[in-house]
Amino acid sequence: MTYKSPLLSRPGAVEGGGEDSGVAAHYGEPLREQRALAAGTAVVDLSYRGVVTVTGPDRLSWLNTLSSQQLTNLQPRVSSELLLLTIQGRIEFDARVVDDGETTWLLVEGAEAAPLAEWLDKMRFMLRVEVADVSADWAVVGSTKPVDAWSGRLVWEDPWPHIGVGGYSYSVVEESSHPGLERPWFEYLIPADELEAAVEGMALAGSLAAEALRIAAWRPRLGAETDEKTIPHELDLLRTSVHLSKGCYKGQETIARVHNLGHPPRRLVFLQLDGSQHTLPAPGSVVFAGERKVGTLTSVAQHFEMGAVGLALIKRSVDPQEVLTVLDGEEPYPAAQEVIVAPDAGQVVGRQTGFLKGPHR
Repeated sequence: MTYKSPLLSRPGAVEGGGEDSGVAAHYGEPLREQRALAAGTAVVDLSYRGVVTVTGPDRLSWLNTLSSQQLTNLQPRVSSELLLLTIQGRIEFDARVVDDGETTWLLVEGAEAAPLAEWLDKMRFMLRVEVADVSADWAVVGSTKPVDAWSGRLVWEDPWPHIGVGGYSYSVVEESSHPGLERPWFEYLIPADELEAAVEGMALAGSLAAEALRIAAWRPRLGAETDEKTIPHELDLLRTSVHLSKGCYKGQETIARVHNLGHPPRRLVFLQLDGSQHTLPAPGSVVFAGERKVGTLTSVAQHFEMGAVGLALIKRSVDPQEVLTVLDGEEPYPAAQEVIVAPDAGQVVGRQTGFLKGPHR
């Protein structure tokens, strides 16, 4: 059954599309909503998201053996992120992780919950774990500040852009200068039947607002920045999703080989698009450097301060100084690129740190 949020009944609500179907793209004033969300005076309905739970005494050690992240000693209400990879090191699942002391909660894109739960269930063997897709019972609501009224609720606090324990950054900027610092991000778990009451009296922003802030923070999203070939290095996901010193897991050989011996074949870039047009190019549009096809536009939005912005995945060899063109059908959109993932290992300023996102105090 296609999901429809009860908050779509709010005045002015216009439903989103694609991965954001089922919730409001906006409530009539997209840029005003975006400003409010950035300021922490509005929250955003993400109730289309999938929620998978893992219970049982072996849950953390079991997830640790399957995923890219070190989870054995994950403390209650400390937030993390994990990837489940193919043998070739390509991203299959990207899950936000928080444990409450009895249950590990995995927050994923809506379409990913059922396949993730099915895959995990097949991997249980004789271990003391139980997997459940509880998406129908829980709603996710996002904000850029802690919500005082929800202080007792379970919340995932995005570790981005801090470099986690065992992590590494492929960026050309220091962590202290990363634009992601301007977008703290919290995702609250709320019982689905309490969603309307929980947001009563709160200002709402649509998913367009959340997407614009995500893009400006250089934050990759599964299904947008990923395709069947994506490896974590290309998106700078080693900073939050991979522990380079943990034990074996599927895909580890590729993670180690690319990290130690080579460069990722593609790199994520931030695009400042020509604002003279009155439209935005569609995600999936081809990116050109001169006459050469060099990549794909993965996400695009109208930012309330920067105008038209986007993320694109392009060939590593593209000159960082080259002006690119996004071609949507017959319509060209000139775009200046801002380097996210360094094309040359000598430009990388990444390092390992001891950061973990714990409960907000």
